[in-house]
Amino acid sequence: MSSATASALPLMALATGFWSFKTLAAAHELDLFTRFTDGGCTAGELAAGLGIAERPAEMLLTGCASLGLLELHDGRYVNSPLAAEYLVRGRPYYFGGVVEMFDRRLYPAWGELTRAIRTNAPTSWEPSRQRHLFDGLDPLMLETFWAGMHSLSSVTARTLADVLAADPPVRLLDVGGGSGAYAIELCRRFPELRATVYDLPEVCAIAAENAAGIDRITTVPGDFLAPRPPLPGGHDTVLLSMILHDWDEPTCRRILRACHDALASGGRLLICELLVDDDKTGPAPAALMSLNMLVETGGRNYTAAEYIAWLIATGFTGAHVVPLDAPGANGVIVARKA
Repeated sequence: MSSATASALPLMALATGFWSFKTLAAAHELDLFTRFTDGGCTAGELAAGLGIAERPAEMLLTGCASLGLLELHDGRYVNSPLAAEYLVRGRPYYFGGVVEMFDRRLYPAWGELTRAIRTNAPTSWEPSRQRHLFDGLDPLMLETFWAGMHSLSSVTARTLADVLAADPPVRLLDVGGGSGAYAIELCRRFPELRATVYDLPEVCAIAAENAAGIDRITTVPGDFLAPRPPLPGGHDTVLLSMILHDWDEPTCRRILRACHDALASGGRLLICELLVDDDKTGPAPAALMSLNMLVETGGRNYTAAEYIAWLIATGFTGAHVVPLDAPGANGVIVARKA
């Protein structure tokens, strides 16, 4: 199709993409979806409940309905099945933490994407003044970050559990396990599983609190970026989920070597990530997450071919990709220690 007849609608959709996100973010900030658990409401009732004019209340409800977040039943707006499952506080897979973290932390950083491209440096924190992205972060923002990561990881871990069901792990080591979301979800799914979360001491405290009451989950403090990180042994499966995309290639290779050293012969490594296509033309979720690493870290999202080459060089065998369909990963690379 020539440029003279090509539609500009795809460009309009791209240019206004932030409209959809900010509608979702505003609705979440106003606790709209949790309010709707008791039979929904009208624009007038929402306006009265929020103490706002009816005009913006009606516009917000219309916007959320257009995005598939609300439905209109007998003149009342109610949560759609999507919102009811993921956007109501207290639900098992509440996704609001992701929305809040993206709105408060990433949205401003993406506003300076051009600076990140020009400088090859993050924009969500200042490398010249901070040691790392968490250095100097106010406690509320840190809490928002971990709540967001827990939401994203919990939903992704549920999908990973489906993949592992045919050959579930017995002793899992989650390297950089963060809030413990993967360990919690996998232990719920597999009653024989015992899991260890390995992360920095302050992060292990968060994981231990989240996993309270699940005695099959333990935490081990440590730093996988140490020159020779002493990853605990005795595990048949090591998991790296949304970890390697934070780092450059030499660091990734060092982490893979530490995982290899921690596994016994025949042990399994899982790399759970949004994988970029080998020809680096997409897919959009992985390619855009890679740009997110530009504004957040010194890493990027890698291709399956890159990971497999590193795994072979490290001594792993049988590396292959199992597709996933989850917010935090489109594939898991599985490899074994010879």
